[in-house]
Amino acid sequence: MPELPEVETVVRGLRPHLVGRTIASVDQRRRDLREKFPARFAARLEGQRITGVERRAKYILIHLADGNVLVVHLGMTGQLVIGAKPNALGLHDHVVIALDDGRVMRFNDVRRFGLMDIVPAAALTTHKRFRGIGPEPLAAAFGGAVLENAFKGRKGPIKAALLDQRHVAGIGNIYACEALYLARISPRRRTGTIRRERAASLASAIRTVLEKAVAAGGSSARDYVNANGEQGLFQTEWVVYDQEGEPCPSCRAPIKRIVQSGRSTFYCPKCQR
Repeated sequence: MPELPEVETVVRGLRPHLVGRTIASVDQRRRDLREKFPARFAARLEGQRITGVERRAKYILIHLADGNVLVVHLGMTGQLVIGAKPNALGLHDHVVIALDDGRVMRFNDVRRFGLMDIVPAAALTTHKRFRGIGPEPLAAAFGGAVLENAFKGRKGPIKAALLDQRHVAGIGNIYACEALYLARISPRRRTGTIRRERAASLASAIRTVLEKAVAAGGSSARDYVNANGEQGLFQTEWVVYDQEGEPCPSCRAPIKRIVQSGRSTFYCPKCQR
């Protein structure tokens, strides 16, 4: 599933092409994806001017002049790509949005775990999709105090807490592993022990890893591509994720893989405590 850096990369790629443009037509090619499309989906988008494009957690938010927001989640295999009108649409091009400058934005989703919805901008913070989502790790206010407060009293492993969107928005498996390694914190450590210096170190590591990943265009581990249809490059910079048996860059001990909450966790058992 695309994580925060991949979604942020898509948003940054879409923004200069979408803002100020008007949606000329919408070709909705099926009734549903992970969920049903909202009623009159195409009609509610057609003729609308796009006023902004931003991200919240792993959601893409395309703001419209009428005060609504086109909400997009890429799911497991979703791709939101903008470019010239193709000669032929692909089997999994489920929604095709034509702009007033002749370009089209296609939502392609092989497994159909993604979604598209229309939500009033004024209701975003209280909407079921966004209610309870934690702080943005790239926000200026994010830091050790925010993490310490979120983790206070928690008894489970810190790796699971980082994947819980109620604590921090947008972090997935890859970047949780990489951030914990950079902060030298074991993924098994109890969440409630992440306090003071550890919390500050982890917050800094999360920001560093995410910013590096965004700069590299995200990680193309499977289906992810950016808004131009290009793959990201951060997978070439993974230090521990998917590196089982490889030597730790710091101590040369082999990277270990364990399973936590059904997800693979990669870490250095010597450096991370």
